Amino acid sequence: MKIIAMIPARYAASRFPGKLMKDLAGKPVIQRTYEAAMDTSLFDSVYVVTDSERIFDTITRAGGQAIMSVAEHACGSDRIAEAVADMDVDIIVNVQGDEPFTERESLEGVLSVFREDPEKEIDLASLMTRIADWDEISDPNTVKVIVDNRNFALYFSRSPIPYPRAEGAPPTYYKHKGIYAFRKRALMDFQRLPMLPLEAAEKIEAIRYLEYGKKIKMVETKVTGIEIDTPEDLQRAIEAWK
Repeated sequence: MKIIAMIPARYAASRFPGKLMKDLAGKPVIQRTYEAAMDTSLFDSVYVVTDSERIFDTITRAGGQAIMSVAEHACGSDRIAEAVADMDVDIIVNVQGDEPFTERESLEGVLSVFREDPEKEIDLASLMTRIADWDEISDPNTVKVIVDNRNFALYFSRSPIPYPRAEGAPPTYYKHKGIYAFRKRALMDFQRLPMLPLEAAEKIEAIRYLEYGKKIKMVETKVTGIEIDTPEDLQRAIEAWK
């Protein structure tokens, strides 16, 4: 089974423009993320796929592999699908460019899903972590996921799901961590299938897979890491790096 990691790296970002090129302990965030993915030793190859010459040059100057996107893309899955279209691979792991603390344990859990699926029924695997702070649960920037009794995703939302209506029976909340592992066919299907209303409403690309009947297996992890979405997150990452 040939497994690669793809790191989609868009320079523009609505909440924190240019965040992937911000300095994190002497190196840009995107380079830290690339090196973290390499350090897991889980992949046959690791690539950064980007729309930015600055990011492309940063990675290649550091001895890494980078691919320039040809078309404009609305999301990371589309960007990756373009890059892997002609590659002979089985599993593609989407590592978010703003997660420089990417580590081996969580990724091993995601990849184990496919090794334990000989019939190839599972299309994607992804990560979730428990959250209890209500500010985080109610934050629309925190994507929540609910699962069935076998940890298959039922729905993703920016709203608190499930709604805590019953007194004395507090639900468990899971935050979706944006690392995906795809079978190649599922990723190529995503690129050709149009966006449907639920994805359009929530602006969560994982919903498109559910709307078209794909199976997403969620893996719980206790590793929270730091996703760099704001200048405050970057400062936390700098402190953590120390």
